[in-house]
Amino acid sequence: DGVVVSEKVKSDNLDVNIPESELEAEEKGAEEERPRESDSNILDVSSGYPRDKHISIQRHLADLEKLADLREDEKKPCPLCPEEKFKACYSHKLHRHLQNLHWKVSVEFEGYRMCICHLSCRPVKPNLVGDQTLAKMGAHYHCIICSATIIRRTDMIGHINRHVNKGETESRFITVRAPKSSYEVVKESATDVQVLPNHSTPQKTDSYFNPKMKLNRQLIFCALAVLAGERKPIECLDAFGATGIMGLQWAKHLRSSVKVTINDCNENSVTMIKENCHLNKMKVKLNIKEEDNDQTVGDGEENSDTIEVTKMDANVIMHLRSFDFIHLDPFGTSVNYLDSAFRNVRNLGIVSLTSTDISSLYAKAQHVALRHYGCNIVRTEYYKELAARAVIAAVTRAAARCNKGVEVLLAVALEHFVLVVVRVLRGPTPADDSAKKVRYLIHCQWCEERVFQKEGNMVEENPYQQLPCDCHSSMPGKTAVLLGPLWSGALFNTGFLRRMLLEAVQYGLDEAQPLLKTLVCEAECTTLKHFSTHSPGDESKQEECGVYIKTPNTSAESYLVHGKRKSEEVLRGAAKRQRAEHSAEHPPFYYNIHRHSIKGMNMPKLNKFLNYLSEAGYRVSRTHFDPMGVRTSAPLAQFKTVLMKYSTPTYVGAQAEGPVHLPGEIQVGEEVPAAAEIKVEEAELAEDDKSGVAATVFTQVYPSHCAAD
Repeated sequence: DGVVVSEKVKSDNLDVNIPESELEAEEKGAEEERPRESDSNILDVSSGYPRDKHISIQRHLADLEKLADLREDEKKPCPLCPEEKFKACYSHKLHRHLQNLHWKVSVEFEGYRMCICHLSCRPVKPNLVGDQTLAKMGAHYHCIICSATIIRRTDMIGHINRHVNKGETESRFITVRAPKSSYEVVKESATDVQVLPNHSTPQKTDSYFNPKMKLNRQLIFCALAVLAGERKPIECLDAFGATGIMGLQWAKHLRSSVKVTINDCNENSVTMIKENCHLNKMKVKLNIKEEDNDQTVGDGEENSDTIEVTKMDANVIMHLRSFDFIHLDPFGTSVNYLDSAFRNVRNLGIVSLTSTDISSLYAKAQHVALRHYGCNIVRTEYYKELAARAVIAAVTRAAARCNKGVEVLLAVALEHFVLVVVRVLRGPTPADDSAKKVRYLIHCQWCEERVFQKEGNMVEENPYQQLPCDCHSSMPGKTAVLLGPLWSGALFNTGFLRRMLLEAVQYGLDEAQPLLKTLVCEAECTTLKHFSTHSPGDESKQEECGVYIKTPNTSAESYLVHGKRKSEEVLRGAAKRQRAEHSAEHPPFYYNIHRHSIKGMNMPKLNKFLNYLSEAGYRVSRTHFDPMGVRTSAPLAQFKTVLMKYSTPTYVGAQAEGPVHLPGEIQVGEEVPAAAEIKVEEAELAEDDKSGVAATVFTQVYPSHCAAD
């Protein structure tokens, strides 16, 4: 019987022969999806073999009845049932059988119906005696796409849905390519790409195109444009091409300044990238490493309109070749590709990576963050910046293993992704300097105060002394956690961000301009109205939307002399100048004004509160990480003091709107410990009973000021 089954399978092209060792692994109700089978099916299609559908897959009930060859005067068997299950009968009875049993319980997909089949197509588990002929023939469905046999109807529906999410349709497997009419052309930044209709499905599909990542693509383009202005031409790599939209934008706008290579390990993605290159009138230099066969499409001439398309694993191409600019945008985390990226990247080149595993980075799956990044994190008010610093720490450790240091140019953490852009500094000394900036963070879980652990290898007797707050002495138990290791250096390079803003203005990238202005203000830790003040050292400025953008002439020439790189002495001098310019780094982390608001009080508007902190002598700015976040050099105690001073009571009968004047007001510019500050005000309030309103406000406010808000 087993031989008969295998011959029937071959004749009807139903499925691939299954080894006996795999029969024992089948469980009742489980799907029969094997990677080896699906791979072999795809190979059959690529070779041009026309595979027919199974007889259980029909468009109409009449087509199914034709298979039975219904005649009124003769008994006919059911084409989908063995004789042991359904004996031959007359046409009226066979018609009811086909309609009620096979047609009604079918699964519909694109006009076809996958009817339930009772033939011996699917091998079943043998009984205890070992005689398979006595085993019950199992009912099953045949997949129209990959010919898998699946038992349950609900499992079949889910199986088809997974094919749809991956962009796999019937026409794609049977006729090799889908018709042109099934493709959708999407335009972004004057670049056209054709994608499948389900291109926005959040799965690892061949043509995955996420319109929500447009801002991410614009930021990466601006970073590449700045690097292209430093030295030309530069070799850049889009390691995960998918549709090729990012590499096409690079080649189309930057032209001869860049030599673009788009890579993807999926054959269908490579085919789509080639078609999108022709759609944008770009020549394709195809380099597919398969059995040492190199193919070239087009005239083979390397010019500004030529894009090299490769089909290989991202780790392999980064090990084999050197690049000036590498962008990593895999599905999920990028840590598996960091070692390869820093192995051959050229000196003073740029590595940018987009991480979309936000569930682990944003502390929703802390065990995954520990597994991927080796970092312990918890959910805090500054969780987005925590995620960016965790990614940079992983990048720094990977670069240090290759004797390279990093200079962080840009770190952005938004709703859907975390983007990090770093410049590579070759040599053991920059590697050591960067590795020293990876430190642990002490975080107080009561008041959200935080401080990086001091450098050194000596074990400190009481780590709580490093925290500026007094929660450990006033609260029972352990109040702080150790997070990290994290990047403790700066997240932004002001000069690089200004040049990115110039490129965004030049190429009309409207979505990136507001974010870049916010990033420049955040890097300088200043408010928007103080953004880009005039300074005599700037030789050239450009005004855009009322904002003056400083463009020092030395910035574009710091790495370039007549098209060649500078000598080591000149590079060291440029590095010293950069250290002098960036001596005043922005303060790490930020405070959420809502998190520290005072119960029963109306807090001031955010922009006014920024002015109050600035008038008190602190550096202050908004942050892109949190719309209600405040990045400031003020400690948390002074932050709360200023917030309380300019808050107004919400209850009726209180004093008129304005700042709350407490007796013996605290000098905001002085850094007084929180506990001592409270004791002084308690004593003064006890002596002064006349100010009833202030005493009422104080008693309502300071319990939350002392303990957790």
